[in-house]
Amino acid sequence: MGSLDKKPLVKVLADKLEKPELDNRSYRVIQLSNELEALLVHDPDTDKASASVNVGVGSFSDDDDMPGMAHAVEHLLFMGTEKYPVENDYNQYLTAHSGYSNAYTGSTETNYFFEVAASSEDVGSQKNGSGNRLTNGDLDAVTSPSNADLPLYGALDRFSQFFIAPLFLEETLDRELRAVDSENKKNLQSDNWRMMQLDKSLSTKKHPYHHFSTGNLATLRDEPRARGLDIRSEFMKFHAKHYSANRMKLVVLGKESLDTLQSWVEEFFSAVDNKSLPCLRWDESGPYAEEDLLKIIFAKPVMESRSLDITFTYQDEEENNLYLCQPHRYITHLIGHEGPGSILAYIKALGWANVLSVGTNTVSPGFGQLTIDIRLTPDGLEKYEEITKIVFQYIALIKHAGPQRWIFDEIKNMKEVDFRFKEKSPATRFTSTTSSTMQKALPRELLLSGERVVREYNEAEIEKGLSWLRSDNYRIHVTSQEFPGDWDQKEKWYGTEYRIQDVPLAFQEAITNALNSKPEDIPKELHMPHKNDFVPTQLTVERKEVDTPSKVPKLIRNDDAVRLWYKKDDQFWVPKASIKITLRNPLVSITPANSVKTALYTMLVHDELSEYSYDAEIAGLEWDFNESNRGLNISVSGYNEKMPVLLEKVLTCMRNIEIKPERFRIVKERIIRSYRNWEFAQPYQHSGSYIQWLRSTIGWSNDQLLAEIPHVSVEEVAEFYPQLLKQVHIEVLAHGNLYKEDALRMTQLVEHIIKPRALPRAQWQKKRNLILPEGSDYTWSRVHKDPAMVNNSIDYFLYVGEINNPILRGKLLLLDQIGSEPAFDHLRTKEQLGYIVWSGSRYGATTMGYRVTIQSERSAEYLEKRINAFLMVLSKNIEEMSPKDFESHKRSMINKRLEKLKNLDSEFGRFQSHISDEYYNFLQAEEDAESVRHITQQQMIDFFGHYIHPDSPHRAKLSVHIIAQSSPKEVAPTLSKDDQLEKIQNTIEKSLVASGVGVDTDKLRARLANVDILGGDQNGITAAILTYLRDDAQIPEEHVNMVAEQAPQLLSTVLPALGVEVQTDDKNLPPVPEVKATTWIENVPEFKASLQVSTAPIPVVDLSTFEELEPKL
Repeated sequence: MGSLDKKPLVKVLADKLEKPELDNRSYRVIQLSNELEALLVHDPDTDKASASVNVGVGSFSDDDDMPGMAHAVEHLLFMGTEKYPVENDYNQYLTAHSGYSNAYTGSTETNYFFEVAASSEDVGSQKNGSGNRLTNGDLDAVTSPSNADLPLYGALDRFSQFFIAPLFLEETLDRELRAVDSENKKNLQSDNWRMMQLDKSLSTKKHPYHHFSTGNLATLRDEPRARGLDIRSEFMKFHAKHYSANRMKLVVLGKESLDTLQSWVEEFFSAVDNKSLPCLRWDESGPYAEEDLLKIIFAKPVMESRSLDITFTYQDEEENNLYLCQPHRYITHLIGHEGPGSILAYIKALGWANVLSVGTNTVSPGFGQLTIDIRLTPDGLEKYEEITKIVFQYIALIKHAGPQRWIFDEIKNMKEVDFRFKEKSPATRFTSTTSSTMQKALPRELLLSGERVVREYNEAEIEKGLSWLRSDNYRIHVTSQEFPGDWDQKEKWYGTEYRIQDVPLAFQEAITNALNSKPEDIPKELHMPHKNDFVPTQLTVERKEVDTPSKVPKLIRNDDAVRLWYKKDDQFWVPKASIKITLRNPLVSITPANSVKTALYTMLVHDELSEYSYDAEIAGLEWDFNESNRGLNISVSGYNEKMPVLLEKVLTCMRNIEIKPERFRIVKERIIRSYRNWEFAQPYQHSGSYIQWLRSTIGWSNDQLLAEIPHVSVEEVAEFYPQLLKQVHIEVLAHGNLYKEDALRMTQLVEHIIKPRALPRAQWQKKRNLILPEGSDYTWSRVHKDPAMVNNSIDYFLYVGEINNPILRGKLLLLDQIGSEPAFDHLRTKEQLGYIVWSGSRYGATTMGYRVTIQSERSAEYLEKRINAFLMVLSKNIEEMSPKDFESHKRSMINKRLEKLKNLDSEFGRFQSHISDEYYNFLQAEEDAESVRHITQQQMIDFFGHYIHPDSPHRAKLSVHIIAQSSPKEVAPTLSKDDQLEKIQNTIEKSLVASGVGVDTDKLRARLANVDILGGDQNGITAAILTYLRDDAQIPEEHVNMVAEQAPQLLSTVLPALGVEVQTDDKNLPPVPEVKATTWIENVPEFKASLQVSTAPIPVVDLSTFEELEPKL
């Protein structure tokens, strides 16, 4: 009895969860003796295991004077625990088992999650019975693995320690805070972040919604230390104060039985301390005090955009247990409708708006928001008051009509259908999302369905929800770069220019009158929606079990005019399908002008059909029409019953569209704005895009497209688009719950409506890449156009070969696997170069290579040197890697390549990628896995030495450098040497005064006189400051030490801002190797003309092998 009494008690809270019809998983909800609640998921078919912990604390719990604490703690938990003190042990373990991890910090929650292989064997060996025996012969075949050999078991052991005994290692503290700072700087020019923070900063200080959630070095390190705080101690206190087992929700998904998973959860998570903490609440005030409402906020964005946002305070439906009726769904369905009679249809017809969206969110327990977001045209910006009145008139219309049962039933039926046929999602998405859902007060049996299914019609609750949409309960945001132009304030954290004022009394009165409109006073263009004819009613699936699902589609038509690929679903069994139709035509992209005209045409078709197709969209049927280098692409996907109806409408519009000058003007303005806004995208997005463009034989840069579009007229597009349809080759992929007859009929529909001539194969656009010569080293640089951008970026690409070489492809994949964790560990974690650090394989149209991408405040030239140094480290890692670790990496990559398809869309996507790349290698994943399985360690050493090693005379490199305008390279020419020196010295003096140090200017400058300040000698400047503090100012040593810690960060910011390149002490970093001098690309057309081109794609097997031309079901 004694031993039984000691065993932790586990409560089973639920073991019968409501789940989708085709869900073969088993579920159990338990609560450990420490009140930690866990959902266990047994998935017999999964090849990925995952777990997530959601902790019920987030940025709302930050100290007011230390914003970003919760976010910093999230980062620091990855940096070692008492049981696993090596800071990157967790990520090394996951990488070695085909896994990865991530985390996010929300307002009231922090979510941690990981994924690993579900088995310790590689997928191929499980099928062929070869056990763990791989190429090198260093591992013996094993029988049943012990727990310690199972990836999920080891991952849970390491993961659980985050919540039991994290170390908050002193030596990692500064590095991770720099990572937080880099993450914040990445977002500084993001309008989403800027506008979100502006709304928060202009809310009441009585509610933590007002907080700055991300944090930066100033808030998390410099300012707290200046106040005498031990910041490590503060983070540990936060963890101790807020991380408690009873606030944690755990989800574990694996192949193992529920009993096994439960035993592992008990073993690893029972030691999490339960402090019996209450759920966090902030009831003193809502996010907006009364004085924060009836305000209008004019804000200037970074990007060229115009929007009108109307935000109402709203109820917290979660707290009020309204999951049965979810009144917000009814309200947002009507306000956000885009069909005839809707707000958007009306203001779009007036030429005032293009997009309207609406949604609700819970800010904190007890408080919610409902926001209507309208994207405006230039004319609409001038009419924002009229648009606001129209919104309130429509709300009046909804209230006058009262709740309509048939509208609710339509919403309810679609939600039931969507849940019934919900397919599996990737493991980490499921665990992370579900652990967050578990924080809500849902019956545990309804964890999967509670928020997805609407169950009860409740008129009173709908009316109660509508009662929040009042004329005294809103605030308005108007965003534009031009209007009103007299912004008089800057937001503290992001620097957003804005002006805030009371809504003018006349405008308030107009809104009140609109909300009180009588039915006869509401514009006749506004009315309730009609019945949705796209709601599916035929949901049957003919299920024919097969031993092994087919991995390739069949070619059921193949002639001069059409190539039709088809596969009937044989494993997912949902009443859904997808069809993608490509109309090959080289005219689409042969010139920048053609590319622009084609883009305008596709956008005009979207614009024309948006009102009609909205019913299809909300009934689970989506469509798209876009352009690529191959030609025009039409796609329709979703519930298959009404697919032909929607496809016919799209094709007819493509053929018959009459381009209205007014709509052309609006669409043209949108596309011009999109081209201009691309120039303000993140630097890493630019470097990645440009490195693809520099290697491509076709395709045009953003500059080239932007230069053409002002000259394109409505008449030109009207004359041009029929030429795109006149002569094409049609290639179709039809997939899912379709018969051959359905696929053939929809293909015939294309021919019947478009009536094209067949495009001869000789006229098809040929995809090729440019080949970097052996031994070459090229660099191209470009200045980022955002004057406030602080980050540079580099894309560093090493050419390996052509994609159709399976042996090289396998080695590149294995290098991707071996190098990913060390790249992150060295370049981001240890060297702190930036928040964005990626490495791995990069594929073009026909060629491939290894790439490293970094976005950083450091110069691109410096980043290039650090990448070269890292490659030397990686070379040594591969050479000295143990046979066991090498085989583990092989196994991990094999498992990644043979990962099971999760749903119908993932299979369609795989087929489509192999069709569009024109190699038609539908078995490429299996081919890659087999290639990796036979690679030896010596072969990888040789491969690296030839293609990757900085010393290799054979390697071919191309780098793209994106230079921030605030970088030293760009700033230096604008300041004289004397001005630079004076500004640097003044900044140092002001910083010392701010930290409480009295400054004798003459003595300090005498110390600095012997230092090469303009040469960027950061260490010398720091040493001179410290000498002054000790010998001249004679301040206490602890104060000296504080300045010593702050000085490098200050100088690394100040010096570049004033045009000085920082020279840092890299003696503790891997040495930079000598490499051949680069050739700077000055003229891109000449560069491209100097290179050879690759072969065009050729099918890996004759397409006749896929043919099944007889017309049978």
